[in-house]
Amino acid sequence: MKSTVKSTGKSTVNTTVNTTGGTTVFATVRTALRSALTSVLPLPRRGGSAAMALLPLTERVPAMAAPCRMHPAVYAIEAAVIDWARRTGLRAAPGVGYHRMAGRAFAEFDAAAAALFAQWLTWLFHLDDELDEGSCPLDIFDGMLRGAARHPLEAAFADLWRVTSARMSDRWRARFAVGLRRQHDACRTEADNRAAGRMPTLEEYPALRRGTVGPYLYDLVEPCLRVEVPAWVHECEPWQQLVSACSDVTAWCNDVASRPKERGDVHNFVVLAMRQLGLGEREATAWVLDRIAARCQDMHKAARRLPLEDLEPKEARDVSKVACAYLAAPRAHLDWLLESKRYA
Repeated sequence: MKSTVKSTGKSTVNTTVNTTGGTTVFATVRTALRSALTSVLPLPRRGGSAAMALLPLTERVPAMAAPCRMHPAVYAIEAAVIDWARRTGLRAAPGVGYHRMAGRAFAEFDAAAAALFAQWLTWLFHLDDELDEGSCPLDIFDGMLRGAARHPLEAAFADLWRVTSARMSDRWRARFAVGLRRQHDACRTEADNRAAGRMPTLEEYPALRRGTVGPYLYDLVEPCLRVEVPAWVHECEPWQQLVSACSDVTAWCNDVASRPKERGDVHNFVVLAMRQLGLGEREATAWVLDRIAARCQDMHKAARRLPLEDLEPKEARDVSKVACAYLAAPRAHLDWLLESKRYA
């Protein structure tokens, strides 16, 4: 028996299938679609940004379709970050633009909120770089929790912590400390993997990546906005789903953009898909984009399920502010990845 399969769109693919020979219509369609998708998925130009491979998300995810509005005080935010970095001994690398990521994510809020978050981003990426390069020992996490200031990263952390935690509850401070410890443990796991020549499985990787990205990063939205999410809301299932989905989306987008910079490190979702699924670079990137798009849907489903009706009006407004910052984060991060020189 023979059948002909035609693809939709301007081009037509005619494929003759002989079912008696062991080939199925479904296998042929899957192969044709995979070929069509991977042929149009952009790979970065030589010397260009790998973040260009993320552009299909702007057509697939409604919330990522349009660029974020930039904060009107973006230059004042940049000046505040540069001044803080110099004062604490960190580098303010030109062209990286952490202030622009914060300026987009906090475009609807005051400049002080965006500036504080941009300072934390500057610190976090410095920490990530120094851990990756081996110039910073893992015991720096213990030093930060003890309030040490021997290393520039410790001193910068102490400065940020003093400003950030001043108006927050002990419960919030404990939650932040748990997130910092989770990052330490995840970084330790990565270091052990590298030493043993082991790669995490595709099933293990998402949870590990949520640790290395810095779980406390999402807790920082609250002090930046001068609010605090009630403990029972933070512990409820929709809120946890919202935060974990937001973390996955931003981390996996970062993996796509940073893959050329990783220099063979297997702790990258695209690299793991290539090695464990036997995919080429385009196919592996498409595989990761599928999962990013699905997690974007999970974010918005979780946001719609938040128990706002069970809160007092002011509490509901505060929780909504934090949730809106999370929902804005993926596109703000994408815009930054496309323009920043960090991964060019």
